[in-house]
Amino acid sequence: MQNKLQDFISPNAMPQVLKLLEHEQLVVKIKNERKTRHGDYRRLPNGKHQITINSNLNEYRFLITLIHEIAHFEAYKNYNQFIKPHGVEWKRTFQHLILPFLNPEIFPNEMLPLLAKHFKNPKASSDTDAPLAYALKQFDESVNKTYIFELPLGSTFKIYNGKIFKKAHKRVKRYECVEVKTGKLYLFNPNVEVELI
Repeated sequence: MQNKLQDFISPNAMPQVLKLLEHEQLVVKIKNERKTRHGDYRRLPNGKHQITINSNLNEYRFLITLIHEIAHFEAYKNYNQFIKPHGVEWKRTFQHLILPFLNPEIFPNEMLPLLAKHFKNPKASSDTDAPLAYALKQFDESVNKTYIFELPLGSTFKIYNGKIFKKAHKRVKRYECVEVKTGKLYLFNPNVEVELI
């Protein structure tokens, strides 16, 4: 397992990560990119537990996602299967597990305040925390990206699945966008990557 993970995780974080993975019932698999999730956790029919993580994540997002999924495993083990997937038990477990990693030897200094704020009340996805998600995207390989918040009002853009939208007004946190083909209204996080048309 160490050989697989060392390509995705900072050497400074590896010893702590390996400690968290010292469970013979826990399997970690690296998957090709999935657009709808960074990773997932599930209990397998044979009693083992499996975590999958996307291979295209930068080292910081990979680490946060891995700890997020390990927190699901630990919460399941310590509480029971009937807890809410991202409920109080999971949040407390995630906070406890991530804390040793929140230091400048593992994350860049400019990210630490964003991470500290996020982990006061972690969400089901770090993508819903717009400032943190945007900061994490700065470490992705491709830096020539366009985000919804950068587009002028009324711009037409395409998302990863080919659907075309027109940008409308901003609500409190998200942007209203109208799908050109159907006229349906959708809400987009400001940091969604798009292609301007």
